[in-house]
Amino acid sequence: MPKVSIIIPCYNEQSTIQPLLDALREQTFPRSKMEVIISDGMSTDGTRDEIAAFQKKFRDLKARVVDNVQRAIPSAVNRAIEASRGEIIIRLDAHSKPYPDYVENCVKALEAGRGDNVGGVWEIHAGAKTWIAESIAVAAAHPLGVGDALYRHAKYAAEVDTVPFGAFRRALIEKVGLFDESLLTNEDYEFNARVRKAGGRIWLDPSIRSIYFARATLLELARQYWRYGYWKWRMLRRYPNTLRWRQALPPLFVLSLAGLGLLSIFFPLMKFLLLGELLLYLFICLTAGIQARLRLRKNFLSVGLPLAIPIMHIAWGSGLLWSMLASGFRKNG
Repeated sequence: MPKVSIIIPCYNEQSTIQPLLDALREQTFPRSKMEVIISDGMSTDGTRDEIAAFQKKFRDLKARVVDNVQRAIPSAVNRAIEASRGEIIIRLDAHSKPYPDYVENCVKALEAGRGDNVGGVWEIHAGAKTWIAESIAVAAAHPLGVGDALYRHAKYAAEVDTVPFGAFRRALIEKVGLFDESLLTNEDYEFNARVRKAGGRIWLDPSIRSIYFARATLLELARQYWRYGYWKWRMLRRYPNTLRWRQALPPLFVLSLAGLGLLSIFFPLMKFLLLGELLLYLFICLTAGIQARLRLRKNFLSVGLPLAIPIMHIAWGSGLLWSMLASGFRKNG
């Protein structure tokens, strides 16, 4: 049975790190064959105290902390990989909670040769007990919010372009290299692009399941998706063929709004096109909210979903377009 290293990037996760560690201790995979490496970005809350309390209380699961002084996710992942000793490396997020058979199913998929990097399905849960947090969680799993991202709703195993977190053999790192520390996000997508370019397979297995806790406020959601869009463009400059339709629509939408708004200054008829586009988009979002309300029997979704989904689209699209402009200025400067 292979030794497994579970690596966790972490920064100020006092509220979520303890449930994650408890979930790892409840894994069906033998604890004696697991080690947990938490790569902490010098947390300033009580995260390290929570980890220390777990280490003191439960000595049957080896958990240790390494410093991530750069405070970025790719560097956190790399420092944890460098400190790990396992043949198999499984990455998790401090905002996640794996199902009890998560590690076992990851190992099974790798040993069966399903893929070089394997992952599963996220179940999106609210990051707080508020109506807006619940709305954000529903939006983050809704097809209008995530398009054809199979790791949000897949029911069948398949080869895919990327998986969240991922589990792979140490030999894969030796083959394609560590995660790219020049990217602050999208590092997993870039890593998977290198794996595919080297002839490897990315495999999604819905039996590999984890709970992911979404952002709790609209401001946190906007910041998250703006970062996603900004760094996505940096990744696309290296791998343009990895662009998917779900990723192209938000910047095109933002660009159309900006373009029609500018043209309406000089051509008054363009105001009607702009108004028509906004009304159509609002109708689609409101319809999605009403359908979610009826399906889940939560009245607040008729308002919450039409708030969360546009923020996801506009923040992601604006981030990508801003990154494009910034790259152009640097190139011409």
